[in-house]
Amino acid sequence: LVPTILLFFIATVFITSSIENLFSGQVEKSLQESLVVAQIYYQNESRNNLYFGRQICQILVQQQLLEKRNPALIQEFLKNKRAEYNLEAVEVISDLLGKPVRVNGPNIPPGGFPSLESKILREAKLGEETTKIQSIGQGDLIRGLIPIRTAQNLREVMGILVVESFIPQSMVSRIAEISTAFEDHKRLRMVKHPILSSYLATLSLVTLLIIFSAVWFGLTIAKGITDPIQKLAEGTQKIIRGNLDFQIGRTSEDEFGTLVDSFNQMTQDLKGSRIQVEKAHAELSKSNIKLEQRRRYMEVVLRDVGAGVISLDGKGTVRTINKSAEKILNIKAEEVLGKAYREILPPEHLAAAEEWIGAVNLAEHHSLTRQIKLNVGTETLTLLVKMAPLRDEENQPLGMVIVLDDLTQLQKAQRAEAWREVARRIAHEIKNPLTPIQLSAQRLRKRYLSQFAQDGAIFDECTRIIINQVEELKNLVNEFSAFARMPEANPSPNDLNAIIREAMVLFEEGHKHIHFQFRPDPDIPVFDLDREQMKRVIVNLLDNAVAAVDALSEPGIEGQITIETRLDPVLNLVQIEVADNGCGVSPEVKPLLFEPYFSTKAHGTGLGLAIVNTIVSDHDGYIRVKENPPRGARFIIEVPVKRG
Repeated sequence: LVPTILLFFIATVFITSSIENLFSGQVEKSLQESLVVAQIYYQNESRNNLYFGRQICQILVQQQLLEKRNPALIQEFLKNKRAEYNLEAVEVISDLLGKPVRVNGPNIPPGGFPSLESKILREAKLGEETTKIQSIGQGDLIRGLIPIRTAQNLREVMGILVVESFIPQSMVSRIAEISTAFEDHKRLRMVKHPILSSYLATLSLVTLLIIFSAVWFGLTIAKGITDPIQKLAEGTQKIIRGNLDFQIGRTSEDEFGTLVDSFNQMTQDLKGSRIQVEKAHAELSKSNIKLEQRRRYMEVVLRDVGAGVISLDGKGTVRTINKSAEKILNIKAEEVLGKAYREILPPEHLAAAEEWIGAVNLAEHHSLTRQIKLNVGTETLTLLVKMAPLRDEENQPLGMVIVLDDLTQLQKAQRAEAWREVARRIAHEIKNPLTPIQLSAQRLRKRYLSQFAQDGAIFDECTRIIINQVEELKNLVNEFSAFARMPEANPSPNDLNAIIREAMVLFEEGHKHIHFQFRPDPDIPVFDLDREQMKRVIVNLLDNAVAAVDALSEPGIEGQITIETRLDPVLNLVQIEVADNGCGVSPEVKPLLFEPYFSTKAHGTGLGLAIVNTIVSDHDGYIRVKENPPRGARFIIEVPVKRG
């Protein structure tokens, strides 16, 4: 390969150098100078003809030979001048002589000559000197035309003198050959690069052919050596693709034959191993399928169960958590999966959790049940926690499962029901003696007030206090009765925004110092709700908001209460938000806010928000309280949209 390439480069340099020499500038310059010499020769002959013609014309004019109108005299004169000036031919054309008078030299070939063109004759008659080169077969004829002017008026032309020189054919041919050679050289120079490229392409083709032949010859020789190795490589690829039945035929008894035998034995061993692996894989796949089915079944069960379920491995790492546990603890699965419980639990619960987990591990087969209170966000939940150990068939610990039951709402419902029973009994026991007491006080006041002259004021004040306090006790008993005998909701199609407007009008008129704002959602449709109960909810919330604003009134800060309604078409529910910029609700009060008989007011009964919570629950809704930065509180009610 290397010698061929070296030879190619040497041949390339040689061809390039030869073509450059062939088309060198020296050859072109020589041809061009030869052509210039020929052109100069023609130009000199033309100038000589004109020069000698002027001399002859001058003598003709001076001697007034044309005026004599003697052709013989003119012919003799021309003959002498032709010989004197060594001219080839001289001719005079004039109307004074009638026919042209011509004298030829010995070098002029016999035969006719081409006549002059009328255009040239016309130019000469107009007084212009001109030359004309004409080819006559035996050579080239150079003619010079000089006008013959009169002696009296130089502008008047009385004839034309024609002086001719003859260039023989031999010289004309040489000049033509020089011109042709020069033009050919110029044309060849234009195709110099294509010629060079053609030669180089041919040389390249031959070189490639030689290289191809050498490579083919080398491959043919090497094939006999590499063929066994190639078969082994092909066999290896087939084995990689899974064809373990492939066998290579033994073609020799040398080392390659031994290698082929070893290869064939290896494929048989691999085939046997693969059969065993496939059997084991099939059994493992069946086991995995069963495990996967059981896992999916357990996921479906745990997903739909109401209790929260969390599983830990032996190291205390969270492995599974269902949707209910996420909802109860207000966390996301991706935030806790794969993390140890020590990283997730807050410090105040970590010690108790470690104690319980240790107790479960020591108990081995027994579970542990505890009821705890847990702060989740802004809420305090009551949870029933049940922990049970997980062990395999050999009683080795695998971890534990934790079940969470949210008892918060259940306890609230139980407390509310208990308070209702208490309220019913208190109202029954207190209401009976109140009327006689009030009537007796009124009779005493009416009959004896005028009889006490000195102590009349004291008697009047005491009886009035008794009557007023009895009236307050009646109001309290009525509140107890209303809470104890809360009527069931009687929903009917109503406009929620209209109900809220009616309730706000009452407060706007009575509390001019507070700015009330209502932002209704016009997309809320008419849906089923108890008009009177929902109005009572709004009135109670507005009453609490007014009390909160008045409790934190500051100079220069206007009290604000805003009610906003929003429709969620995706969840098909309506959200009512009552916000104020009052004193707000402290975190420790929030869990107790909707409990019966809990109040932050000095003279409150603690039943207002409990009644609100009951009404909202009867409408299958939910109420919660949040902060309203920078100050104040927001009560948010969510009620489903039900129709018909």
